[in-house]
Amino acid sequence: MTWRSPEPPPEPARIGVAGWLRAGLRGAGLVGLIGLGVILLAVLRLAEWPFFGLRRPVSACVNVVVSRLCLAILGIGWQRRGRPMTGRGALVANHASWLDILALNAAQRVYFVAKSEVAGWPGIGIMARASGTVFINRRGREAQVHRALFEARLRAGHRLLFFPEGTSSDGRRVLPFKSTLFAAFLADDLRDVLQVQPVTLIWHAPPGRDARFYGWWGDMALGAHLAQVLAVSRQGRVELVFHEPVAVRDLADRKALAARCEAAVRGALTRAGRQAAG
Repeated sequence: MTWRSPEPPPEPARIGVAGWLRAGLRGAGLVGLIGLGVILLAVLRLAEWPFFGLRRPVSACVNVVVSRLCLAILGIGWQRRGRPMTGRGALVANHASWLDILALNAAQRVYFVAKSEVAGWPGIGIMARASGTVFINRRGREAQVHRALFEARLRAGHRLLFFPEGTSSDGRRVLPFKSTLFAAFLADDLRDVLQVQPVTLIWHAPPGRDARFYGWWGDMALGAHLAQVLAVSRQGRVELVFHEPVAVRDLADRKALAARCEAAVRGALTRAGRQAAG
């Protein structure tokens, strides 16, 4: 379900000649880099598959490098606080924008669980498919199929990353976490060894721009939002807060697990908002 803000989205800023030039140069750099990344991923996967199957000990590093370089081309700064988990498990994060994928990939080797529409996004969709993203349709009748797929990937040692809100917001709030996808972590042969790490994404807008500048939600056009991000002269930054992992065995059920993770993610974003206001 698409989230719709009670307030209208920010008015797009007029893009001048210099802005369009920046957008063109940055866009060309991103397209070239992502294209090179996809080719490199394909070659490495062909070499890895006979020996490692689902596991991706080498090719997964390409996602990290490409994402960091993409953020550098855009001029978006990023900072990681806390320690990414090293054991078996999954991560869950709040969702504000298509940019979340770059920010989270830059911080750690992960495999996204994304709605099927992402596969069609320009550039990002191609990279997502090549990097092993799990695409799902959020229909109740497919829940068992998704659960089996998640369990297979988790057993292969993949750290799956979920957006439990189910949609993106304006980056200023955390929507209620849906607990359905947490059920895969409670399988009898997984719950005693898995952990789930909550991650909070805190987006800081460029100087002088609306605080929701990086948020992308509702009926906002992807192309228009992409143009605004590419064209802005001074970018903002993103903070990624990695919270303490939650041991699945310590929670009674998927609803309790979802609530614990939501509280951690929401708490960090709320504190950041208070600091910005003060």
